[in-house]
Amino acid sequence: MSISHVRTHRVSAPLHTPFVTALRRATTVETLIVEIVDADGRSGFGEAPQVWQVTGASVAGSEACVRDLLGPLLTGRDPDDLNARCAEIRRAVAGNEAAKGAVDTALHDLAARRLGVPLARMLGGTARRVPTDVTLSAGAAGELASAARDRAAEGFTVLKVKVGTDAETDLSRVRHVREAVGPDVRIRLDANQGWTPREAVRVIRGIEDAGLDVELVEQPVAGRDLDGLAWVSDRVGVPILADEAVFGVRDLVEVIRRRAADMVNVKLAKCGGLGPARTLLELAAAHGMGTVVGSMMETQVGIGAAASLVAAVGTTAISDLDAAWWLASSPVQGGIVYADAAVRLSDTPGLGVTAVV
Repeated sequence: MSISHVRTHRVSAPLHTPFVTALRRATTVETLIVEIVDADGRSGFGEAPQVWQVTGASVAGSEACVRDLLGPLLTGRDPDDLNARCAEIRRAVAGNEAAKGAVDTALHDLAARRLGVPLARMLGGTARRVPTDVTLSAGAAGELASAARDRAAEGFTVLKVKVGTDAETDLSRVRHVREAVGPDVRIRLDANQGWTPREAVRVIRGIEDAGLDVELVEQPVAGRDLDGLAWVSDRVGVPILADEAVFGVRDLVEVIRRRAADMVNVKLAKCGGLGPARTLLELAAAHGMGTVVGSMMETQVGIGAAASLVAAVGTTAISDLDAAWWLASSPVQGGIVYADAAVRLSDTPGLGVTAVV
C-alpha cells in the first residue's frame, strides 16, 4: 500500500482573546495543515504553524517545502515503513523544521490510522487525559489578576504568566496574580527572551525574596545567549526552563554542557516532529533535566500530536498545551477537546481528525 498524494491546507483561525507576549500580539492562528493520503483514502494530518519571531516559519514557506519537495518525495512510497520515511524527510532539506514536523506528524498519524489505534497508543501510551497549564497574556497588573481569577475559577491549577515586556513592573504583575489566586495555584513565568541577564536576576530574586512561589521561569534572556542563560541559572533558585534556546539535539547538548538551564521545553515545530521531540525528551531525562512539551499557537492537529507524545512518554512538569484553547472555534473536525484543565485525546485511530473545515 502506497502514499497516493499529499495535500496542504492554509488555515487562518481567529482567537477568542488576543494572545500577547514580549515578542508579538496575535489575534489569529496562521498555520498550514498537511494531509497525507494513502491509496485506500485514509488521511494523516500534521501542522506547520507560522511563527515569524521564533522559528521564522511562514505558511507560504512551509507550503512550498511540502508541495515542491517533501510531498513528491513521499508519493508512491510505503507509509508503513515509518522510520525510513521520517528519516528521508529529515535528510531532504535543511531547516524548515515546521514543514518537516508537519509531515513527520502526518506520517505518524497515518500509520496509527492504518493500525486502527490512537496515536498515543502507537507511541507507547494509554493515557487519554493530558493536563495543561493556561497562559495569561502580557498586560497590566490588574488585567492579569482578573484573568488569573477567571482561569482559576474554570479549574486551571497552573497559570503561565507572560512577562518580559517591562522588567521594572514585572514583579508587581506577578504579585497581583499571586494575590488574585492564592497559594494553591501554581504560577510559572515566560519572559519570551524579554530580559537582559541582569534584569532577569533582579526580577527573579525579587520574586524569591517576596515569597511569591513561582514554579519556573521560561527563557528569561535571548535564545542565542547561552552564556547569559547560564549566568542567570547560576544566580537564582527558581528553575530556569529553556525554550527558544533549544531547537534540536545540538542545542540541547550545548545547554547541558554549559549547565545553562534546569529544564527544556520541547516543541514539534521547533525540532521537526514527533521523532526528534522524543529524542530530545529522552536526552534531557538522561541528564537529569526537567521536561515540558509545549507548542506554538496551533490548532487541534498540532496540540493533539504534542499531547499524544506526552501521553506516551511523559514529562516532569505539567505541559504547555493550551494553544488550541484560545481558538474561537475549531478549524478541523474531530480530534482533541479541552475539559477540566486538560487535553482530552480522541479514542478513534490516529489523532481522530477527520477533515479540515
